[in-house]
Amino acid sequence: MELAPLGRVLIVVGIVIALLGVLLVVGDRVPFLGRLPGDLTLRGDGWTVYAPLATSIVLSVLLTGMLSLVAWLGRR
Repeated sequence: MELAPLGRVLIVVGIVIALLGVLLVVGDRVPFLGRLPGDLTLRGDGWTVYAPLATSIVLSVLLTGMLSLVAWLGRR
């Protein structure tokens, strides 16, 4: 049984998790993240609901592009 492909997958997953950790650490320093025009904030007496719709769409497009690039480079 070949373990090399599993090792490669684990390395890629580890890199992705590390990148997500870095994004969480420096996320507060990105000026537009969480404050885009499509992000909704509803406040009431003692409660707040925050729905970052536009930020989620932007991050989804960026992650899709990055993962597509990784997949494309993996097929070469």
